[in-house]
Amino acid sequence: MIADKPIDAAEYFDNVAERVQAFILSARRASEAGISWSDFGELLVALLRMTITTLDGLQELTGPEKKEIAVYAAGILFDNVARYAVPVWMAPVWFLAKPAVRSLVVALAGGAVEILLPMVRAT
Repeated sequence: MIADKPIDAAEYFDNVAERVQAFILSARRASEAGISWSDFGELLVALLRMTITTLDGLQELTGPEKKEIAVYAAGILFDNVARYAVPVWMAPVWFLAKPAVRSLVVALAGGAVEILLPMVRAT
C-alpha cells in the first residue's frame, strides 16, 4: 500500500505538525513516479486517520479546531501530491481544474473527518 511508508515516517514524531510534515514529505517521494487517484485517496484517508488520532489526545483544542487542522493538512497533501496523479497530457486541463478539484478534496476531507472520528475512537 502506498500509505505504509508515509505512516511509518510519521510515527517517529509526537507533535502533530511534525507528523503531518513527515507524512507529506514521504508521500511526495513515494508519488513522484506517478500515482493513481485511488492511491491519492488512500494517502488522504491515511493522513486524516493519523491526524485525527494525534489530535484526539489534545485537550487544549476544541473539536472544530481539531477538524480545521485535519482539513488544512488534507489541503497541504493535495498541494504536494495531487499533481502526480495527473497524466502529462492533461496538464493544461489540470491547470484550469486544479482550484475546483482542491476545493472538492478539502470539502470531502471535512466530511471524512466526521465519519472517521468514531471509527478512530473505537479502535
